[in-house]
Amino acid sequence: MEKRALISVSDKSALAELAAGLTEAGYKIYSTGGTRKALREAGFESVEVAEFTAFPELLSGRLKTLHPKVFAGILARPDHPADVAEMSEHDLPYFDLVAVNLYPFKEHLLQKKSFTEQIEQIDIGGPSLLRAAAKNHAHITVIIDPCDYPQVLAELANGGVSAELRLALAAKVFRETAAYDSIIADYFAEQSGALGNLVKTDLITKAWELKEELRYGENPQQKAEVYAEVIPKAGTILTAEQLQGKQLSFNNYGDANAAVAALGDFTRPTVVGLKHANPCGLASAESIEEAWELAYAADPVSIFGGIVAQNRVLTAAEAEAMAEIFLEIIIAPDFTPEALEILKAKKNLRLLRLAELGQPLAETAREWRFIDGGLLIQDYDNQPISAEDFNCVTKTKVKAEEIAEYHFAAKLCRLLKSNAISISRGEQSLGIGPGQTNRVGAAKIALEMAGAKARGAILASDAFFPFKDTLELAHKYGIRGVIQPGGSIRDQESIDFCDEHGIAMVFTSVRHFKH
Repeated sequence: MEKRALISVSDKSALAELAAGLTEAGYKIYSTGGTRKALREAGFESVEVAEFTAFPELLSGRLKTLHPKVFAGILARPDHPADVAEMSEHDLPYFDLVAVNLYPFKEHLLQKKSFTEQIEQIDIGGPSLLRAAAKNHAHITVIIDPCDYPQVLAELANGGVSAELRLALAAKVFRETAAYDSIIADYFAEQSGALGNLVKTDLITKAWELKEELRYGENPQQKAEVYAEVIPKAGTILTAEQLQGKQLSFNNYGDANAAVAALGDFTRPTVVGLKHANPCGLASAESIEEAWELAYAADPVSIFGGIVAQNRVLTAAEAEAMAEIFLEIIIAPDFTPEALEILKAKKNLRLLRLAELGQPLAETAREWRFIDGGLLIQDYDNQPISAEDFNCVTKTKVKAEEIAEYHFAAKLCRLLKSNAISISRGEQSLGIGPGQTNRVGAAKIALEMAGAKARGAILASDAFFPFKDTLELAHKYGIRGVIQPGGSIRDQESIDFCDEHGIAMVFTSVRHFKH
């Protein structure tokens, strides 16, 4: 019985090898216009689908393969008597293999084509052929990826494609066509803008591509991979260029992502040292070298084995200082040639160049968090912290020249996991107490880290004080000012305590929990 293969591919890599293998296995090849031309140039003849269906391609190629004669041959079950009878009655042939790949919608999207041009890259016939063949995988082999040609041809040469491989190829088809449709759905949603409020859907889709398999996860006994959004998002760690060093680990990616996000609030030259997704030192200054010195001095112990990120080009002076300590990763918009030469002497140090580093997230950006069996989605907490919204509620007032200091404190504290307390002076962190089960515990950690430097510094809290106990502790360390959201039914108790001890306190009216 003659075997038939239908080939219609936009990616013509390895097409000649596929045609040679199929011909050797005794297959008669059917193809569409562009594929048929490529096959002929490679020395292989095929039956044009339009000739087979006796129906021409229409609408400038929009309509090629959508024909009952084609789909009957793909969907028919040769072991199903009713199907066999109908195929015989209408004198229809069976197809045994379908090799199709899709119009390059993503590739055109990356080229920022116009909406009209992009529409023409939505494949209609391709997904239909693939899904039909995948549905009938018990009887037909379907190939969407040229990488799978060799395995299929090897099995054909051995007597036929196994049921196991046909099933695996069908699974790949459904996954890839689903991802393809997801990219299109996201693009249309983005284009529709405000219209999304008019047409409600309870479904959400997203496509990710494997970037790389990692050595392991959080611990050596855990397998791990990293996936990237199909359309790269500028300014994210997954778009950084690695200049040297070992492969990033699972934990490296998480910490590097947090380091990049931390810089989005700061426009002045700023450096952040980060450990376990929390800043251990952060500073802004007139120069990037000074910012590095202040960030390092904030906590020279915790930064050991950590990550450094900054929003200006990294200089030779910084590189010399950083080379003296053990760091896992350094991230910067760029490195001077002298800095690169110095840092490349440390072969295992990972250097990442990210040109868009420090860009704030778009106002519409959303955060995805997977939980067992589901997904949490929320807007990012990226509302700018504005000093114009500050309200000093105590008798001791904040002077105009001090506003920037309180502003820095509020931005610093927002970066920390809740319950969070930070201690800072000027534009330098001095003590950080993140992720504690109570606010007093967070304050103890931050104040003890700051030590004597806490005297005359600013304490920031990511949420209000339900009691005055945190302030009592702050007073013992000599804190001169506090910034917090306010909003507790016991706010007056905190205000009275600050008034009694000459502490200025500012309310921001915005809570910044981070879990």
